[in-house]
Amino acid sequence: MQNFQNQPNTAAAFPALAMHTHLALAALLACGMASPAHAQSQSNAGGSSVTIYGILDQSIEHLTNTNAAGTAINRVPNLTGSIPSRLGFRGTEDLGGGQKAVFALESGIALDTGSLNNGGRLFGRFAYVGLGGPWGTVTAGRLANMSFFASTTEIFGGNLYGNASLDPYLPNARADNSVGYMGTFSNLTVGATYSLGRDTATTGGPAASNCPGEGAGGASACRQWTAMLKYDTASLGGALSYDVMHGGPTALLGLNNASYEDSRTMLDGYAVWNGTRISGGLLHRHRTTATELSSNLWYLGASYPVTPELSIDAQISRLDVKHSDADATLAVLRGTYALSKRTNVYAMLGHIRNSGTSAVSLSAGATVGVGMGQSGFATGLRHTF
Repeated sequence: MQNFQNQPNTAAAFPALAMHTHLALAALLACGMASPAHAQSQSNAGGSSVTIYGILDQSIEHLTNTNAAGTAINRVPNLTGSIPSRLGFRGTEDLGGGQKAVFALESGIALDTGSLNNGGRLFGRFAYVGLGGPWGTVTAGRLANMSFFASTTEIFGGNLYGNASLDPYLPNARADNSVGYMGTFSNLTVGATYSLGRDTATTGGPAASNCPGEGAGGASACRQWTAMLKYDTASLGGALSYDVMHGGPTALLGLNNASYEDSRTMLDGYAVWNGTRISGGLLHRHRTTATELSSNLWYLGASYPVTPELSIDAQISRLDVKHSDADATLAVLRGTYALSKRTNVYAMLGHIRNSGTSAVSLSAGATVGVGMGQSGFATGLRHTF
């Protein structure tokens, strides 16, 4: 969806893992659990540091009209509650002269089963190494792309009910085999990524589209590039991004030809007035395959701090598919109460109205009957460390 959320983590190199990745992850988790409940950082006299951090967020949900028969279900969602759960490692080494080496490794975790999200990858959210300085940071590996960073203005970004339900790509805006640049100069951030093979995963929903690239299939097969301009202050900000994915011979989701492409242009922004944050934006998508699809996703949201501990968030989003009646409108209301600086409880209500042949579920990763409305209630607990 993440506000939470998914803030950029500057990063780079990590020692090679053992062959048995599941044992490696277990050891890393044990290391994280052994740490106090906040980001743990270790540094040495040489100017290097490593930080262990994470978010554990799990909700319980009631959802209506999950099929044409109108069946309601109760479930523990696999994907998220208010923010996707993760375990991460990031660090820097001072190289002198204002230069540094950076790294990040970050796993997406499904708390309901203890399994890995993001296409089943061990480090599916981030896995990269790079060099940084006053001029910015260059990284290589599996990267979050500029659509991801541009969408962080959304109040419900990463939330179980939110724009991720209308466009599942948004929380999965990452690419394998990538190089990237990001630099912040005063209040302006510029960034770009380029992938030679955007997705090596074959299963795992929207996080897997089987387009590994770097081989036969044409010069543009499975390539992806993204770019962003972003402006941020304490009271006002906005972002503009452009994202183009090329298809390939084995690609899923209809992009099974190198000449096919799926592009997204995003313009969004926020303003803060007397503590209330208002955000809104437009995501235009154009997909060219055997047929063409064009859509606009509009949204407007607000977050109001009732007390230092309690905040109320609301958002309405509208997906308009061009030359089709398969449109959807989504409304969400969420309350969050801080039990401490690191632990929050929350509850949310949502409703989506589908028209025509639309079958967009309110809840990310769930189902709904074609053309049916769907309501949901979820409550959960979030802890950060």
